[in-house]
Amino acid sequence: MHSLSRRSLLRGSLAGAGLLTLAACRSAAETASNAAASASPRRGGTLTVATGIDFTPSLLFAQSANTLVQRLVFNTLTRYDDQLKPQPELATSWKLADDGKSITFKLREDVLFHNGRQFTADDVVFAVKNLQDPSRSAQLRATAAAVTDFRKNGDHELTLVLAHPVSNLFDLFEFMIIADSATVEDAVAGKQLIGTGPFRFGERKPGASIGFTRNERYWNPGRPYLDGVEIRIIPQADSLLASLKTGQSHLSYSIQGKDIATLKDNPRFRITPYDTGAGAYYIGVNVTAEHVGDKRVRQAIAWAVDRDRLVQQALGGYGLVSSAPWPKSSPAYSEAGATRYRHDPAKARELLKQAGLDGGVTLPFAHSATPEGTAIAQILQYDLKQVGIETVLQPTDSPTMQKQLISQTMPALWTLSHGFAQLHPATLAVSAYPFNEAKNSSHFSSPAYTDIVQRAWNRTEADGGSAEAAALYRQITDTLLDEEFVINLAIAGEVEVATAGLRGATLNKFNYLNLDDAYLAA
Repeated sequence: MHSLSRRSLLRGSLAGAGLLTLAACRSAAETASNAAASASPRRGGTLTVATGIDFTPSLLFAQSANTLVQRLVFNTLTRYDDQLKPQPELATSWKLADDGKSITFKLREDVLFHNGRQFTADDVVFAVKNLQDPSRSAQLRATAAAVTDFRKNGDHELTLVLAHPVSNLFDLFEFMIIADSATVEDAVAGKQLIGTGPFRFGERKPGASIGFTRNERYWNPGRPYLDGVEIRIIPQADSLLASLKTGQSHLSYSIQGKDIATLKDNPRFRITPYDTGAGAYYIGVNVTAEHVGDKRVRQAIAWAVDRDRLVQQALGGYGLVSSAPWPKSSPAYSEAGATRYRHDPAKARELLKQAGLDGGVTLPFAHSATPEGTAIAQILQYDLKQVGIETVLQPTDSPTMQKQLISQTMPALWTLSHGFAQLHPATLAVSAYPFNEAKNSSHFSSPAYTDIVQRAWNRTEADGGSAEAAALYRQITDTLLDEEFVINLAIAGEVEVATAGLRGATLNKFNYLNLDDAYLAA
């Protein structure tokens, strides 16, 4: 039986104060997709997905940048439903020990890798050890590292032994793709990807496209419906939009908010906002850089930013103004945290004066070279200039920024988006590059922060609903808002833009694209 008790978490719409046009949520999107997928699916055809960011093979196991590829080729042990309750995928059932220090899985016996080899418990052992390898840069490495032993009972039953209880254990299993151990180095080199998923890796043209063909021996009966999938890399926003308008692409999650507005009344397209990824835009601060080591300067930046204008102008209204990282669906969310910082230039200037910077300062400021990233950076540059902080913008391609995040070589300021806040609250603070209490991109460390995070993480109860857990989440939020080494700006989920004929496509909690039930209607 699925014995892990996890209290249902609200996954309501992101609509509310500060969320201007996001009128649907993941649950509504999934209901529509599931209903459509059950209505006489049509076999055949190649789905074309347009994206603005190329796939970086070296980050395959990092859950970073473009994550559309993972679920096409690979499966995971479990998958969350809309209430964050784990459901079977390659695992058919599981039992968590009462003390939280072990979990036993029963695995599917009818699964083959794309090379014909049978999936067994050894592949789960490899998957965990693979994420424990520092070279993989896995953001859930700390959770994987809590697994200290493996006890097999035949080829399809496995017990994972933990060093201590882990409150976000099923976040790991949702994230952990099962790859073929013999070809994993080829996978991170981009030469071949071999998994157990619905599609087989075809041809990759770096910077242009990635092709996939149907896995005829997929374990999910009758799936996939599609003959194949092509992911097209189109960095230019205008060209990406044009690819949808001209019918060259069927699906994208990369359309800017201002461009979505031009499609919303067009019956040829279906626009579905998701809070699945619960992405959040932020300013990162390298606290070892000159001037910004003083938290008063970081707080000044937080007060200087006009978040409402950023959501309106850069995000086209698709965003929830927030100075905390949590979406409304998170048990760590609070209205007080979300509204802690507002646009108050006078407050910002006063803090800079207290820090001895009333004469002004100039700081380097890295940002994604995408159109949206540039628009956000320019708005932030203007806001900071109004309080005496000059910034030198440094447009940077996505793979380089991800590598800088991992290697902790960011400049004084940067702006990007982060995920992980949509899951168990402890996952953000023990896993995400910007927030990781042990090693983060900002070089921030604090015994108090580490203590709070570890207490929230090392727990036997996984539902996060106790008063003690809630108190820990408040302390994590208060610490983040006081130290401001990550300055949150707005919460924004993915927005799916699809041609009217596409049915059944969904994203999981880590933005892995699931096309098991997808098809192109006649």
